[in-house]
Amino acid sequence: MRLRISNCRRDVRAALALMSLSLAVSCATQPESSQTSAPAPAISPVAPPPAIPAASRTSAKGSKAVRASYQGNAQVGRRTASGEIYDPNDLTAASRTLPLGSSVIVTNPSTGRSVKVRINDRGPYVRGRSLDLSKRAAEEIGLTDKGVGRVKIKRAAKPEESKPETSESSGVSAVSTSTSSSSASSDR
Repeated sequence: MRLRISNCRRDVRAALALMSLSLAVSCATQPESSQTSAPAPAISPVAPPPAIPAASRTSAKGSKAVRASYQGNAQVGRRTASGEIYDPNDLTAASRTLPLGSSVIVTNPSTGRSVKVRINDRGPYVRGRSLDLSKRAAEEIGLTDKGVGRVKIKRAAKPEESKPETSESSGVSAVSTSTSSSSASSDR
């Protein structure tokens, strides 16, 4: 009886070894014609989900209530998403959804104070928060005592849209005029 069990074990081990070997050989040998004849399928990038229009996320007045916090001094000297160095004395903020470079007016409803900030970074990456103010901006609206609070944000018009373009165009023409006159004097 003992002889049968040891022979059976040996047969099972041999069968497992043979199956493992055949599996390894079949995976290692693939016909090369299939690799060269059919090009590899191109992996297409996954499209990002469609953005929700800003009008549908805001109230009729154009303001939106969000939860905000402020960045302390831990981030001082580090680069923001826009590439500039974080300065807690600037009137800036971080947002995950608002475009970099845009400006918003942040109002603390409990104090009634408002401040205009420029979005220059991404964040906050804490669930339930939508805006991370610089220390100075938080101080101006009275958010530093609590650290986190409900604020109302409203998009502000870009400064370039409200400024007339005559000062820029006259500066450019003055440069081009001086360049052309200097080249004309060098031709003489």
